[in-house]
Amino acid sequence: MDDAIQEKLLKYSGQECDLKGRICQESKKIWRVALPGVISRVSAFGTVVVTQSFVGHISSVDLAGYALVQSLLLRFVNGILIGMSSATETLCGQAFGAKQHHMMGIFLQRSWFVDLITMTILLPAFLFATPIFKLLGEDETIAKSAGHISLWFIIYCYGLVFSLTIQMYLQAQQKNMVIAWLSIMQFVIHIPLSWLFVNVLGFGINGAMGSLCTSLWFVVFGEFIYLFGGWCADSWKGFTVAALKDVLPVVKLSISSGLMICLEMWYYAILVLVAGYMKDAEVAISAFSVCTNINGWEFMICLGLLGAACVRVANELGRGDAKAVTFSIKVVLSTSVALGVFFWILCLVFGRKIGYVFSNDENVAQTVSDLSILLAFSVLFNSIYPVLSGVAVGAGLQGTVAILNVVCYYLIGLPIGLVLGYVTNLQVKGLWVGMLCGVIAETLALSLMMWRINWDEEVLKASARLKRWYLETPDEAIQATNPA
Repeated sequence: MDDAIQEKLLKYSGQECDLKGRICQESKKIWRVALPGVISRVSAFGTVVVTQSFVGHISSVDLAGYALVQSLLLRFVNGILIGMSSATETLCGQAFGAKQHHMMGIFLQRSWFVDLITMTILLPAFLFATPIFKLLGEDETIAKSAGHISLWFIIYCYGLVFSLTIQMYLQAQQKNMVIAWLSIMQFVIHIPLSWLFVNVLGFGINGAMGSLCTSLWFVVFGEFIYLFGGWCADSWKGFTVAALKDVLPVVKLSISSGLMICLEMWYYAILVLVAGYMKDAEVAISAFSVCTNINGWEFMICLGLLGAACVRVANELGRGDAKAVTFSIKVVLSTSVALGVFFWILCLVFGRKIGYVFSNDENVAQTVSDLSILLAFSVLFNSIYPVLSGVAVGAGLQGTVAILNVVCYYLIGLPIGLVLGYVTNLQVKGLWVGMLCGVIAETLALSLMMWRINWDEEVLKASARLKRWYLETPDEAIQATNPA
């Protein structure tokens, strides 16, 4: 009897050690992708937030104008570009898992082609920002400031086209540490450059926006040097007309990806717009924008884990290992939730002091303080649903998530926010409660979706997609014509 018990204990002990080993191994794979992604996203978003801080100390009108452009136009365009670029993440991740390395460079070029055309189509939104904001009923002085600032964001957004797609291409093959270093240098350069342009040379808004654009294009040129300099020899074979083949299927997947991210990011943008119709619009817009930026900054960390979830799921689907997919999902989700709890505590402790970092206006700082508890819970839920979205991107299920976004954000969250904000007179606080309700609904819907997915079927779908879009390398073509 004692021998039997001892044998069972040894067996369970061995299983526990094996499980710990698997978790450690999977965590290393996740953080190899996530850490550079977190650093790059936090640094990139940090430059936007730092610019907001410099603008806020120039004037409250320019702060409100910047908040409108950054929260509405930039989120609108950024959502489309990030979403459409996530098609690169899906295809490159699965191609890397299937060892079709040469296809990754082709997928990258297709994404450049599609995203550049998309950005050009979106230009009128920036060129006619002032009349658009006036038409939406915003204050005239704020609309004029926003119109001037929006012109600078054109340069910024064209840089995003290359920065986002190259980052996802490198991330899929676990070579994105270079992005982390470039992003750190971007942030380090941006702060003194902003101080020089705004405080020393007195360039004002032009100085703040010029610094923002300069720091982003520094990253873009660094990425080009890495890409064309031979550090991606297996996956980058130079420019090719093959990238123009099968563009329509990529466009279809890109549109699904774009809708998925856009519907999520536009949700926050619409709430900022609605805040502009409330009492003391200047304070409401500024305070709401500050809180969404803090929420967004933490969200950048979760986006790093979203990228890791996407890459790990796509890689394992490309390899055809369904069990590895489910195990990876459990590990990355547990990691993200632990981080979410940590930042939730930070927001609860320091929430009442955050507003003073972004504005000297006592009313703005106090409104931010009033929203601090709701902000803390938004940060907590940020740690769950982005990871589940990343899993969906890795599997190519962006279209399904887009539908969930419509229902949860626009049919649940937005109506609740409008009712609480206007009917019950809770103002900005009511809007945020509605936003939180939409986020909770999205979290529950994605959790149910993940629970019901048959990953063996997703492996077959990924394999079929890769075979359908596969193009032979020159060596394979020669071998096929001359088998001897």
